[in-house]
Amino acid sequence: MNTFEKLKQTLAADRPLMIELERVLSSIPAIAPESGGDGESKKCAALEKWLCEAGFSHEQMQHFDAPDKRVSSGLRPNVVLTIPGKSDDYAIWVMAHMDVVPPGDLKLWKSDPFMVQYDEKSDKLIGRGVEDNQQGLVSGVFAALSLLKNKIIPEHTVKLLFMADEEFGSEYGIKFLLRNHPELFRNQDLILIPDGGDAKGETIEVAEKNILWLRLHTIGLQSHGSMPNKGKNAHLAACDLALRLNDLENFFNEKDDLFSPNYSTFQPTKKEANVETVNIIPGDDVFYMDCRILPRYSLDMVRAEVSKRVSQVEEKYGVKIEVTEPQAQQSPATSVDAPVVKKLAAAIKKAHGIEAKPIGIGGGTVGAELRCCGFSAAIWSTMDEVCHQPNEYCYVRNIIADAETLCAMFIEP
Repeated sequence: MNTFEKLKQTLAADRPLMIELERVLSSIPAIAPESGGDGESKKCAALEKWLCEAGFSHEQMQHFDAPDKRVSSGLRPNVVLTIPGKSDDYAIWVMAHMDVVPPGDLKLWKSDPFMVQYDEKSDKLIGRGVEDNQQGLVSGVFAALSLLKNKIIPEHTVKLLFMADEEFGSEYGIKFLLRNHPELFRNQDLILIPDGGDAKGETIEVAEKNILWLRLHTIGLQSHGSMPNKGKNAHLAACDLALRLNDLENFFNEKDDLFSPNYSTFQPTKKEANVETVNIIPGDDVFYMDCRILPRYSLDMVRAEVSKRVSQVEEKYGVKIEVTEPQAQQSPATSVDAPVVKKLAAAIKKAHGIEAKPIGIGGGTVGAELRCCGFSAAIWSTMDEVCHQPNEYCYVRNIIADAETLCAMFIEP
């Protein structure tokens, strides 16, 4: 039996332990203080205890914690577990986040979201966090554990990063690490983030659309509904502006089949309440835009055109429009020829016979933060992407499949 077959055999035998670790992790709600939670410290402590009982040592784990007075521990934990390799010319990183979103409406759940249920017939684990991002975390842990159990030294150093604060902007997670501990990462490192993918595990995300959220506050003059001539209808002006900004899809109109949809999108979304009754001309109006822009267009290019159209509406209706940005993220792409993409694709082929293909997405991941700092990152996993939904689930077979792919990467020269 060759080395890879031994590792696969170990992973198959560890199925009950994978279910156990998922249950341990979900039983401790690692919710951000923005959502009324107490952060990740208790969950992180439970994970470290589990890892030590499984055979890893405390010496292999290093903390890079971010101070946060809002949580009882006073910190948001970021932990690196290192498995030394035969060579340290580069490291293979597997990055997963420990925090989860709140369960939402409990009436929509068929079971307690923080007590993982396993349905043997469907092979599903059900509970908050089991997919996002515990599937990726657990697959990384068990790939590393299979090396340990078989006394196999990986060809290159392996580093598992357990991050805080991914769900609320990563200020205490990857952004903190990049600002305060930039020495952790090297340009030659292979960075894999198992936090997005498809049901077959055949797509490797290498690019994300630039994200721009706009808050448009229109200030007009309130008047009686029967006398619009005495007011300045902020809602009417905002409607016109929403259409003009949506029309940016026709202005920034190039296509890129790496993405789906393959064009930039500029969509009006949230609308705040304005007046209380029908017979009032609103003098104040607020709406939002969610813009997902192909990387070939910079955010400054978009801002310039937004400003032009805002000015046109201000002049037409005699209103004042204040524009703020709740979120703005611009990210370069990872090259489809980057070593992390090629080596991951080769590992997927070796483990499962699948020809993986690079794609771009409209959503955002921590990969964007790494790419902005010059690091190549690939996002990949085998999942149905039911994150944040009630009755969130993952398949145990997908945890095993992804761990097999990681093992294939770890043992290749």
